[in-house]
Amino acid sequence: MVFSDLFFLFVFIPAFALCYLLATYFDKRLLSNGLMQVNTCKNWILVAFSLIFYAWGEPVYVFLMLFSVLVNFFLGRIIDSQEKYRKTALVIGLICNVGIIAIFKYLGFLSQILIDMGIPLAKPNIALPIGISFYTFQSISYLVDVYRKVSPAQKRFRDLLLYISMFPQLIAGPIVRYQTIADEINNRHVTSQDFAEGVFRFLIGLGKKVIIANQLSLVTSQFLQHAGDNISTSGAWVGVAAFMFQIYFDFSGYSDMAIGMGRCMGFHFLENFDHPYCSSSATEFWRRWHMSLGSFFRDYVYIPLGGNRRHQMLNILIVWALTGLWHGACWNFVLWGMYFGIILVLEKYVILPYITPKCPKVLMHIYCLLIVFFSWAIFYLTDFTQIKTVFTALFGGAQVKVDFISRAAIFDHFWMWIAAIIFSMPARNYAAKLTARLCNNKTLEQNILLAARIITSVAILIFSVTLLVGATNNPFLYTRF
Repeated sequence: MVFSDLFFLFVFIPAFALCYLLATYFDKRLLSNGLMQVNTCKNWILVAFSLIFYAWGEPVYVFLMLFSVLVNFFLGRIIDSQEKYRKTALVIGLICNVGIIAIFKYLGFLSQILIDMGIPLAKPNIALPIGISFYTFQSISYLVDVYRKVSPAQKRFRDLLLYISMFPQLIAGPIVRYQTIADEINNRHVTSQDFAEGVFRFLIGLGKKVIIANQLSLVTSQFLQHAGDNISTSGAWVGVAAFMFQIYFDFSGYSDMAIGMGRCMGFHFLENFDHPYCSSSATEFWRRWHMSLGSFFRDYVYIPLGGNRRHQMLNILIVWALTGLWHGACWNFVLWGMYFGIILVLEKYVILPYITPKCPKVLMHIYCLLIVFFSWAIFYLTDFTQIKTVFTALFGGAQVKVDFISRAAIFDHFWMWIAAIIFSMPARNYAAKLTARLCNNKTLEQNILLAARIITSVAILIFSVTLLVGATNNPFLYTRF
């Protein structure tokens, strides 16, 4: 089940909302009588629906997640209460969590490496549980935050299960730090503004996914899915450009929907995207793209390795090799991670201190877009032969330079390309500033913005539902990571 599925929109969400409202009522009654703590019923409903949501596609892997939460629950209690064994418990927890990812995500990859080296092995065929990278990283966040005494350990298994399994961010993030929502698990309140902001944010994400990302995915597949020697130079550029926008609107759309649903329930997840294609360097790009992953590697890997204090260049390369592997057990992701690692090292020691101050900002922006553009070609293509073919085409080595198919992909989807460019920039901020300049009356300004939100929300919902009816291409890209 995904957020942009009609069943989720018109069955799962209404059913959850009804049960959640009833739970809110019972919480108030029980709290007033002193029979139960605040949010108890709501939390049970959220846990139950989260488990149903996760079990919808892969019921058996619910038990893996429950086992993971149980192990982290007991280890967290030991870290919090047993000073003598807290470091041992943390190490055991890290080994268990990393081990789960290693077995289910990387065992086949490692086996294939050994087979290629001539060692006779049977390659295991293990299905990848959806969202395992996200909820395992959150488990690690929990243990480390408890160890660092940033947050106390959870005393109730149910509350830790809620944090790990919460369906808005379970299968594709953002990676929510434990300390971010620790207080809100049992102490949250939803205002009318929270609910309105949450619904609007959810619909913005729905529009990004269904109206833009899904349509661009057709262009991406047309040129890159079976890229061969017949691909033209223009086709390679159009295909990679389509994927560049597709992955942004797909993933940022999911994050918007997750943040919006969390807000409707009183949780305040941190932002995951900040218009990354407006960046002027790869360093800035990664401060704006998938910020929850970047901050996780910074705080839990880069700084413990020594950060800026010692072996900085090596630390950057290690972090980016791990970042590449996190995205998938395939050599193209390793290459993708090292590609960015080398570029970030060059920016740190050469480009940012010596070239950027002397270079016009527009040229730095073009430089950043090209760096990111080529990276998405590596990211998408898992076959090295295809990578070589596409890069040859990108740099003009194709037999055909410009073909009719690529021209048609541009002009047939002309308004989609325009929308992708506009909405990859902070268009809402520009609109709000323009409205503020044109309106001298604050009340009038607020009424105009409210009317614009309502119209936009209704239009997105109607248009998205229309496109979803009969849609055959609707998965979120990051659910496979």
